[in-house]
Amino acid sequence: MIPPQEASVRRREIEDKLKQEEETLSFIRDSLEKSDQLTKNMVSILSSFESRLMKLENSIIPVHKQTENLQRLQENVEKTLSCLDHVISYYHVASDTEKIIREGPTGRLEEYLGCMAKIQKAVEYFQDNNPDSPELNRVKFLFERGKESLESEFRSLMTRHSKVVSPVLILDLISGDDEMEAQDDMTLEHLSESVLQDVIRISRWLVEYGRNQDFMNVYYQIRSSQLDRSIKGLKEHFRKSSSSSGVPYSPAIPNKRKDTPTKKPVKRPGHEHDFRVKHLSEALNDKHGPLAGRDDMLDMEIDAYIHCVSAFVKLAQSEYQLLTDIIPEHHQKKTFDSLIQDALDGLMMEGENIVSVARKAIIRHDYSAVLTVFPILRHLKQTKPEFDQVLQGTAASTKNKLPGLITSMETTGAKALEDFADNIKNDPDKEYNMPKDGTVHELTSNAILFLQQLLDFQETAGAMLASQETSSSATSYNSEFSKRLLSTYICKVLGNLQLNLLSKSKVYEDPALRAIFLHNNYNYILKSLEKSELIHLVAVTQKTAERSYREHIEQQIQTYQRSWLKVTDYISEKNLPVFQPGVKLRDKERQMIKERFKGFNDGLEELCKIQKAWAIPDTEQRDKIRQAQKTIVKENYGAFLHRYASVPFTKNPEKYIKYRVEQVADMIERLFDTSA
Repeated sequence: MIPPQEASVRRREIEDKLKQEEETLSFIRDSLEKSDQLTKNMVSILSSFESRLMKLENSIIPVHKQTENLQRLQENVEKTLSCLDHVISYYHVASDTEKIIREGPTGRLEEYLGCMAKIQKAVEYFQDNNPDSPELNRVKFLFERGKESLESEFRSLMTRHSKVVSPVLILDLISGDDEMEAQDDMTLEHLSESVLQDVIRISRWLVEYGRNQDFMNVYYQIRSSQLDRSIKGLKEHFRKSSSSSGVPYSPAIPNKRKDTPTKKPVKRPGHEHDFRVKHLSEALNDKHGPLAGRDDMLDMEIDAYIHCVSAFVKLAQSEYQLLTDIIPEHHQKKTFDSLIQDALDGLMMEGENIVSVARKAIIRHDYSAVLTVFPILRHLKQTKPEFDQVLQGTAASTKNKLPGLITSMETTGAKALEDFADNIKNDPDKEYNMPKDGTVHELTSNAILFLQQLLDFQETAGAMLASQETSSSATSYNSEFSKRLLSTYICKVLGNLQLNLLSKSKVYEDPALRAIFLHNNYNYILKSLEKSELIHLVAVTQKTAERSYREHIEQQIQTYQRSWLKVTDYISEKNLPVFQPGVKLRDKERQMIKERFKGFNDGLEELCKIQKAWAIPDTEQRDKIRQAQKTIVKENYGAFLHRYASVPFTKNPEKYIKYRVEQVADMIERLFDTSA
């Protein structure tokens, strides 16, 4: 049971708490009442605001719609006015541009093209909107007149500013490939930059708006003429150089060039050295050689043609670069094909003329003239990759022109080589044409000289021969195959020459002179082969050629030496009388000794007289043959003289012992020497 005091305290606490709670509740009630009042006031305000907004909206929306309509009307009016101004401007185009169109585009191309653009738009407007308007005819007329003026201006610019490239500049351009200098330095400027830009603008306008391709024909005709004239000018440069100096200008001789703006010597295009054709000697006439005085002209023609070929490649490359800036892409190849035709046809025709001359030369057996084909053919084949690149995209007929010329030259060259070999074999034995002194025959020197020319053109000559091969080996043609063919050919010529020389030698009645003749020719052939390195080419298919010629030479020396047997037989020991010292000789023995001396003396004098007029041009061989003969005769005569000089076989020994051993040696020393 809780004590009364503690319960009283507890009750007071509860009463106090209750009182506080009542006060709090009262406060909350007051707050709620105030909140309700405020809410009622806010609702009232919002209701009033909403009512006012509705009134405002109902007033503003009609005004806004009316304003929007007014703005749209204003825009339509402005657009209408603008369209009217635009339409009206088309009616003024003709009058505004007529003066400029009439005066032409010269000197004010930009302004002129601007006028043409206005006229073009006017034409399009009237065609679309008022095709019956007289203004359409007027602007059409102006447009056509303006287009004609632009075409005329295009032609005028191309004609006035397209210049022939000077020969000196072409030679510098050709030599640029071999120089360690920037290619930009050697770029040709056919048109100045300002003119080029005008031409480009006109061409683009004519393509895009003029719907005209005639200007492309104008372009290729003008540029074709300049290209052709440039190449002909180079050829004329060579002709004048030849006529003024007597010797044609060759880039391999730089000091002949006086008018070049550069200090660099110009090299022959595509070659490391000057391969000027070395013509055969003046003795090569009639059926073996060129006409007298023709060498310089041939040199000039060869140099000129070779340079013109290289010039065509370089100038054509330059023309194509220019063309790509001016002519639309899909017309470039066709236009370029037309542009180069005249110059290319001229080169091909000149090449065919050279082939024709060579063919006529073959008919009359003038094989030195055929040599002109070799350097030209070599240059054409070396230049062919550049040719093919330049002509890429042209018509097949254009691309096939150079291969056709090369084939024609190869066929002609091969025919010349084969005919030359046959001619060497079949050259007739003409007694009046044989050298009286047994020296080298003209046929031999000419044949060797011709073969020596082939050294500079081994690949070319080999390719000529290979082009006529139909065997399976020819289809797998290579440089080694070419070399073997050429070696076989040279061996054939030498074989034919040897057979002909043997036949010709029969003209000589004296076997000794026949031997000297064959010796001289064989020795000349061998020395010429060794000196010109032809021997290495021969050795490709004939390893023993050198040894064979040496054996032939030695054989002829031995044959010649047998001619002295009729002299030395008189003083040989056979059939000579044997006697005892101090024993008197019988008349028969004395007579025999006299006959021996007389026979030796007469034979020695006769041989020396005859053989003194013979010739051995090779000093080494001449000394060798003399020395060998002196040794044989001196030994025999010395022994004979030693044996019988003191024998009393005659009362007049000086009549029979006419020569001392030294005198005999001196007489032999003067053999083969017409000046002795």
